[in-house]
Amino acid sequence: MKSGAVGIIGWTNVGKSTLLNRLIGEKVAAVSNVPQTTRNRITGVLNVAGEGQIVFMDTPGLHKPKFRMNRAMVEIARGTLGGVDAVILMVDGDRGLGPGDRQAAALLEHVDVPKLVAVNKVDRIKPKTRLFPLLQTVVNDLGFPAAIPISALRGDGCDLLVEEILKVLPEGEPLFPEDYLTDQPERTLAAEYVREKILRRTRQEIPHAVAVLIGSWEERDGFVYVDATILVERESQKAIVIGKGGELLKQVGTESRLELEALLGVRMHLTLWVKVRKDWRNDRSTLHEIGLS
Repeated sequence: MKSGAVGIIGWTNVGKSTLLNRLIGEKVAAVSNVPQTTRNRITGVLNVAGEGQIVFMDTPGLHKPKFRMNRAMVEIARGTLGGVDAVILMVDGDRGLGPGDRQAAALLEHVDVPKLVAVNKVDRIKPKTRLFPLLQTVVNDLGFPAAIPISALRGDGCDLLVEEILKVLPEGEPLFPEDYLTDQPERTLAAEYVREKILRRTRQEIPHAVAVLIGSWEERDGFVYVDATILVERESQKAIVIGKGGELLKQVGTESRLELEALLGVRMHLTLWVKVRKDWRNDRSTLHEIGLS
């Protein structure tokens, strides 16, 4: 039996969280088109019958940090490399190889574990004659022996990726019980689901200026009652998140509640509040509250 931890590394917005959700078959990581959606390391466990267990570690996308929060995110990604048995470097095939991908590859030069490169979003590459030259460029420029084309969104190539990972993992007993899915506590999942819905419904500076704190979490009368506070940095952002007549906030709450009920198998009452906390992305206390201290 094979068993080991695999870090998923890459420049921001290459599809790392989509890949994690695809591989383990459940949505444990928030996904949006907004760069830097993932702020913490997220563990997801895949059990491959008769072959082994893979512990995937999704990481924040590498980027040039502007705030204390962003610096902490990049350090989380870097720190993950010290405790894995293999690494997947992800590249956005639709965008093509860029300076950020080369920086990510350079970060792995002194990481002494097996490394694979997955070229994601190949379903978007048109015409398909572009694919092979792209794979060759990735192999030649980044110094990997091969590149695995995948579509994390559709699942194309993901079985092959798992096969290649199992080949390089060490022999060993499973690190987690067979029914273990993720290290994300229910509170964290709730916060991330709410934040994801906001990211998908807002534009400009709003997504990066939003954090979600879970307050009370109480089970009674067959329901789970949850209070969540959405942090923004300015009054104008608060107005946008609430929406006209509270409509946007209501939609965020409904969508989040339905997904959480399906994932956790509970009935839920979710109450959302919006609060202004100026410059929270540089505030140590707030970063500690969201697990980024």
